[in-house]
Amino acid sequence: MAELSRNYRVWAYLIFFAAILALPLVGDEFWLNRVAKYLCYGMLGAAIALTWGYAGVLNLGQGLFFGLGAYSMAMSLKLSSHTSLQQGSDKPIPDFMLWNAQPGAAPDLCCITPGSWLWLPFQSQWFGVAMAIVLPVVVATILGKIIFGQRISGVFVSIISLALVLLARLVLVDAQPITNGFNGLTDLGFLQVFGAEIDPYAVSTYYIIAVILIVVLVLVRLLVATRSGLVLQATRDSQTRALYLGYDVPAYQTFFFTVSAAMSGLAGMLYVLVAEFASPSFLDLAFSVSMVVWAAVGGRGSILGACVGAILINTIEAKVSEVEQLVEAWKAIIGLIFVLAVIFLPQGLAGFAHDVMRRIRERRQPAPTLNRELRQ
Repeated sequence: MAELSRNYRVWAYLIFFAAILALPLVGDEFWLNRVAKYLCYGMLGAAIALTWGYAGVLNLGQGLFFGLGAYSMAMSLKLSSHTSLQQGSDKPIPDFMLWNAQPGAAPDLCCITPGSWLWLPFQSQWFGVAMAIVLPVVVATILGKIIFGQRISGVFVSIISLALVLLARLVLVDAQPITNGFNGLTDLGFLQVFGAEIDPYAVSTYYIIAVILIVVLVLVRLLVATRSGLVLQATRDSQTRALYLGYDVPAYQTFFFTVSAAMSGLAGMLYVLVAEFASPSFLDLAFSVSMVVWAAVGGRGSILGACVGAILINTIEAKVSEVEQLVEAWKAIIGLIFVLAVIFLPQGLAGFAHDVMRRIRERRQPAPTLNRELRQ
């Protein structure tokens, strides 16, 4: 028990990993498909914890990076769908472009509608996979250099990120001939990996997402334990002190902001694989705020806690929304959970677990007088 109390963080990770890997033993394929979506949300929660809990940067526009990853993957899968093929051409064209095309337009991606040339590279699925990570990273790097380079901090970062995600959503919806607007991208094909199809409802697909989540959590946990992670936490506590000690605070903030964006883009890509759609709702303010709620409930100061919080909240939300008597009230219930967590668990579930383990260790430690007697 003493060993467990000393290394409870390691044990927590191992128990969580074992639990998600063992779920296929107790659930059917439909249920696993739903849990796989929650695992993607768990990665989003960890991304929020990285910036909010460790960097002290509250990003209310995290949905921007999730949406970029989701749409990049969805565009490639849309062009891979046999039921979305064009009429009268040997090249794949999204069906909504055909519906919106002007009479007499050439049935080709490059000229069927203005801006449709953006879809051309996404005929390669591997390009879509790459852009799901690269695009969020590039956007986050540019934003980070502008925001943190100008020493913008606190609530102003939240306001700027909020404005950006709302702007991106407006552009996405208004560009209906290219993005299908409010309808999003549906009727997607399957991702082909070395000739094998990634079936959203296959157990193997669930394991792919679970293993990727495990790898991401381990890498991020190792990253925050490095010297760079310690410097990042120092900048969270006092940017002035970190600057005085000679650290390039904007560079550290931009780097971890970019890592968080890459995690969100990856989560968006994986979500599309199992959900089989991409929607402008990914860029809604409510969705980005929900990510903050997940991290707050799970514990913004813990990568694993925020991940578990995201999975737990979405599981509760799904169960409550399916109860007929609570259909109209499930959002209020989730809001109540958030309020209670903030009041009674300010450090989230992870902070509560930490306090419990600390008390257990203190009780199991021998009294000081006993230690002296043993030494004698």
